[in-house]
Amino acid sequence: GAVVVISNSSGAVRALVGGYDFSRSKFNRAVQAIRQVGSAFKPFVYLTAVEAGFTPADTVLDSPISIVIDPKKPPYQPQNYYRKYNGIVTYEYALEQSINVAAVRVDLLVTTRKVIDVARRLGIRQNLLAYPSLALGAFEVTPLEMTTAYSVFANQGLLFPPRMIERIRDAEGVLLEETSPEPKEATTPGAAFVTLGMLRGVCQRGTAATAAKLELPLGGKTGTTNDYSDAWFVGVTPRYTIGVWVGHESKKSLGPKSTGAETA
Repeated sequence: GAVVVISNSSGAVRALVGGYDFSRSKFNRAVQAIRQVGSAFKPFVYLTAVEAGFTPADTVLDSPISIVIDPKKPPYQPQNYYRKYNGIVTYEYALEQSINVAAVRVDLLVTTRKVIDVARRLGIRQNLLAYPSLALGAFEVTPLEMTTAYSVFANQGLLFPPRMIERIRDAEGVLLEETSPEPKEATTPGAAFVTLGMLRGVCQRGTAATAAKLELPLGGKTGTTNDYSDAWFVGVTPRYTIGVWVGHESKKSLGPKSTGAETA
């Protein structure tokens, strides 16, 4: 497992867990493990839509879709988790219930390249390719990057690069070096606020409703990859953004029903 806790107001990394036994493995999963994020990527799709002028009340058709990417290969046909379809749903409901087909349709509407641009602005540095499966988190990201990106929603659109060291003093207490936060505007305050409201809905009524018992002003999103090989939850409070990943070293299942909601 891996955990990252970031202070929203400065980007200071307050806690970092890269595994459960450093003597057994020096590999730091929080900053080095590049893993598929599943549905935890969807907020970037909806943020792109909000930036384009759409609202949580806008609607999308949740029904089977077939996308031809290469005429020589079978079409891409994303499936919903329960293999059920809801017809016309709002963007807010689609994110709360983590509806796959709806996310893909919104991604195609706003264009995948613009979704990649938004992810880049929020601090995602890994290789992202413009395929429709991007909307469902088919590409790989580190827990530190995901947690940093979500902190933008709590920061009114500002991105604070994560900082591991605040200051260094010598044995006499003389200050040798100090880092200061240098925020960048990743999105508009309005777009960040609207998307944060949608993420709060996820924790109140959606796939992360079990987090409501924490009794915190919490927004966030779960993520589960194929065969339950990766489980994610990234949560945002006014003070902190917390990212949790659970998985095996190799891509093997955590077990039946080991979703982001249940496991992370």
